Amino acid sequence: MLQVRNCKVLVLCALLLLAAGCKKDKKSEPSTPSSTTTSIIGNLPSPEWAVSEDYDMTSSMTVTASIDLALTYESQVKATGWEVAADDKLAAFEGENCIGLATPKEGLFYLYVTAPKSGSAVTLKYYSSKVKNLFVADEALVYSNDVIIGTVAAPHTPKWTVK
Repeated sequence: MLQVRNCKVLVLCALLLLAAGCKKDKKSEPSTPSSTTTSIIGNLPSPEWAVSEDYDMTSSMTVTASIDLALTYESQVKATGWEVAADDKLAAFEGENCIGLATPKEGLFYLYVTAPKSGSAVTLKYYSSKVKNLFVADEALVYSNDVIIGTVAAPHTPKWTVK
């Protein structure tokens, strides 16, 4: 009788330990900070983006864009004194393929995007040499041949998230 009782106690203890071990420790879960609290300061080297040669270059669209990180990271922009620098880069991607690349001219990026499929999503990525970080536009552009997005007077100004 004593052995059965000891066995029940051991099983009960094992179940309690198992149940206690299955609880999630909220302190150890990684937190996903919002984009406004994520630091814009990074330590990334300048990416070596190059326009893919897989396209036949028969169609294109043009994007005139300005970069304004203050739209999302206002306090950090003020604290770092961030601004567009001559060695910053803006690139357009269809999936993993780089389909357009530009550096700034007088604070604007003139991006020539070549030949993805009509209707495909074009993702913009921006590298800031001042804060050494990579940003991705919150919204993709929809590719359409011969479309012009943005002008010098009213450039396309996407919101950005730290990659």
